[in-house]
Amino acid sequence: MEISRTRALRGPNLWSRNTAVEAVVLCTPAECNIAQLAGFEDRLRARFPSIGTLLPQGADKPVSLADVLELATLSLQAQAGCPVTFSRTHATLETGTFQVVVEYTEEAVGKQALEQAEALIQAALNDTPFDAAPVIAALRELDEDERIGPSTGSIVDAAVARGIPFRRMTAGSMVQLGWGSKARRIQAAEVDQTSAVAESIAQDKDLTKRLLHAAGVPVPLGRPVTDVDDAWAVAQEVGLPVVVKPQDGNQGKGVTVNITTRAQLEAAYATSQQYGDDVMVERFLPGHDFRLLVVGGQLVAAARREPPQVLGDGEHTIRELVDIVNQDPRRGTGHGTALTKIRLDDIAIARIAGEGLTPESVPAQGQRVVLRNNANLSTGGSATDVTDDVHPEVAARAIEAAQTIGLHICGVDVICESVLHPLEEQNGGIVEVNAAPGLRMHLAPSYGKPRNVGVPMVDLLFNGSDDGRIPLVAVTGTNGKTTTARLIGQLFTSQGLRVGMTSTDGVYVNGRQIDSGDCSGPKSARNVLGHPEVDAAVMECARGGILREGLGFDRCQVAVVTNVGEGDHLGLNFITTVDELMVLKRVIVQNVAPNGYGVLNAIDPHVSAMAPFCTGKVIFFGADRHHPVMATHRAQGNRVVYVDGDSIVAAEGSWRESVPLRDIPVTRNGTIGFQVDNAMAAIGAAWGAGLPWDTIKRGLAGFVNDSDNAPGRFNVMDYKGATIIADYGHNPDAIRALTKAVEGMPGNKRSVVISGAGDRRDQDITEQTQILGHAFDDVVLYQDACQRGREDGEVIALLRKGLEGASRTSYVTDIHGEFIAIDHALARLQPGDLCLVLVDQVEEALAHLQKRIAEV
Repeated sequence: MEISRTRALRGPNLWSRNTAVEAVVLCTPAECNIAQLAGFEDRLRARFPSIGTLLPQGADKPVSLADVLELATLSLQAQAGCPVTFSRTHATLETGTFQVVVEYTEEAVGKQALEQAEALIQAALNDTPFDAAPVIAALRELDEDERIGPSTGSIVDAAVARGIPFRRMTAGSMVQLGWGSKARRIQAAEVDQTSAVAESIAQDKDLTKRLLHAAGVPVPLGRPVTDVDDAWAVAQEVGLPVVVKPQDGNQGKGVTVNITTRAQLEAAYATSQQYGDDVMVERFLPGHDFRLLVVGGQLVAAARREPPQVLGDGEHTIRELVDIVNQDPRRGTGHGTALTKIRLDDIAIARIAGEGLTPESVPAQGQRVVLRNNANLSTGGSATDVTDDVHPEVAARAIEAAQTIGLHICGVDVICESVLHPLEEQNGGIVEVNAAPGLRMHLAPSYGKPRNVGVPMVDLLFNGSDDGRIPLVAVTGTNGKTTTARLIGQLFTSQGLRVGMTSTDGVYVNGRQIDSGDCSGPKSARNVLGHPEVDAAVMECARGGILREGLGFDRCQVAVVTNVGEGDHLGLNFITTVDELMVLKRVIVQNVAPNGYGVLNAIDPHVSAMAPFCTGKVIFFGADRHHPVMATHRAQGNRVVYVDGDSIVAAEGSWRESVPLRDIPVTRNGTIGFQVDNAMAAIGAAWGAGLPWDTIKRGLAGFVNDSDNAPGRFNVMDYKGATIIADYGHNPDAIRALTKAVEGMPGNKRSVVISGAGDRRDQDITEQTQILGHAFDDVVLYQDACQRGREDGEVIALLRKGLEGASRTSYVTDIHGEFIAIDHALARLQPGDLCLVLVDQVEEALAHLQKRIAEV
């Protein structure tokens, strides 16, 4: 067995809506049926008993090693605690070649699980050792390292519940919620609207305390100190006991409380200096440690925190009791679990030494042994929810503290006997104000009611029913994708929206090109959705990007499918038939929002067949309103777009709206059929997106099909009285449409300049010139700059083959070099002739043509 290729599908894809790892697996004939591998399954289960039931992909089919790889990859992740359920093995037309697809929640975990599954199979084949336990443990540890922590995760989960899209921006906790101009960013429990100044104030504990004191918020007395002597002097001033802590500390690191002697103070001072150069000493407030969480000016949760401790049973040592407590599955080593393991370190040993104990002491039954003075969860503490007990005056002081510092999300640490009474009545006070507070104690308290604090945080970022989404239109098909996408972008622009567009021509934001080349993949889509100046997005989704990585978004408001033809890279990546291509293109339709629309070509049977798979509603378009699909859809009261006389008509029930073809320049008064189709698709998309009809009409009228608006898309030029048409058509369907379009245009002698893309099938390359040979007098062949895997002259030979038996062509020549071929064709033109130039290097070829025209 050999894995020849592995991909991470990071968005909705051909197989499912789940993120998944896809591998191409090559098996020998014997490996296609494990029943032929004597003892293999027994050896496999001996090494990994939890692998589950081996099932073939379909009835009466044997189980292959590819099937085993699929199940092992899924089972290893499941045993590591990953919530994965989807997997599939697909047999390709190539004998012994399979596509294995397995869901992952973290990409690195999915890839490592695949590698270990392969190692497991090899061990079972070769009868060599394989220990599943450490493999699963490593996967679990990797998953904990990779996945979003509980604080950030609670916010993301709340956002997803509201339908807000998210994108993880770093390996840490920086996350974007929403798209484009509606996007907001968080980092753990920090939001983008909080200023860096406010966070800096919160880190400076002395400045925080002085600001709170000035605002009338009760705080303990104290100040920063310069050395141990100064620290002892402050302790004498404010009165013992005192607290020593770093001035800019966090998570309770370096904090020592309830200090009553100089020796204790000296040790505490040394500890604090390990976490910061500046040390503070302040009055110790007796009572319990409470954390109050303030979000957007509201108290949303409160917890009483207890320091890490164990309870004696008269049998076990303190060290053994710590080990027993740490067996709680809620306790982990970092912040990825609800609680943190208790550490029996030097600080803990020093704390119990004050009570005359050592780690080997055996505390009596019921004896409470506190291992730290501070109660932070990060040091092993626990929490009890007290949200419902907080007195309004206590809540008011916490809110006032957050507002004084300027924090939108704030963890306020309060020391008092009880939150049932105002702080002033019990000599309590606020000892710290924390930016980016940890949320674990509220999400999963040790005792009491969990609080879903992610919800108010999302409400802080997005008001009301705002889901953070901008209008997103996805466009796919064999031909017309780019022109349709550009036309839709023009309609959104006419509404005053800043449009982000991806296409095979590049990436454009608000009319400015920010990337060039073929940008129809998911990476470009994510870049546009992350751009702050984008109010609406139009995404051209080519087959390659969907196969390579899936979609760059979770769902779209409108999905447009122009057509599905044979010339679209059939034979590559195991897509060998138009039906398979249809299933691939259908991915965008399957991921339409429930309140969105699929805009489908009713005349193309492969496209109209996608309608049942649309998760929203369907708008059919087609020139023939009497087509059965169109007529049935309209009779059912659904939306259709069609041609009636000299107008494009949008109809729903008895309602109609007309747009004269003369007011849509791209169609040249309706004479260019494929542009009429593109216009209908764009109208359907704009209608589905809710644009006003005045805007739609204005946008259509303003879209001129020149080399600036739609480069390489039927750009018409004049050269010495001859007509030149430049187009990027490069498959048989496109050639047919272009040939039909130019038939209606005047032209004495007709010539064409053409090459062929080397990554097409032989028959697709040959078929192009078979079509052209019956419509053009002169055919100038040229070889592309990039042959895409073909030998020198191979494409030219296939093009010449297609011209054998041509009924019209009388002149054929082949030239190396696109621009030389164009110049040769231009030199043969006379006034009144017509020349179709099928460009390869779109921008360069158009610039060359413009240069020649300017010279005239």
